[in-house]
Amino acid sequence: MVDFNFRKLPYFGGSEREVAFAVNNLIDGKINATGSVTLTNSATSTTVNDKRVSADSIILFMPTSAHSAAEISGGSMYVSTRSKQSFVITHSSSTNTRAFGYIILG
Repeated sequence: MVDFNFRKLPYFGGSEREVAFAVNNLIDGKINATGSVTLTNSATSTTVNDKRVSADSIILFMPTSAHSAAEISGGSMYVSTRSKQSFVITHSSSTNTRAFGYIILG
């Protein structure tokens, strides 16, 4: 699940308190760039809608189960399409549940 409850600063600055809050969250690793996805069973692709994604984003995955790790190590899972607010994961067709955490950069 994507958490969009992070406070954003106005483009032309914010109060000292708002700036301190944002900077301290960044220092603590809270960059609001993570999400989770479960691959669609018995299909060869899964579309993820996320308003933070662009055509230039880098998307990295972390498997959260043995089946998920096997999907990555099998070499058939990759991001086949990136566009404004979504990306498509191409993967093998399986009835096993395969869940991942992901991070978006850029």
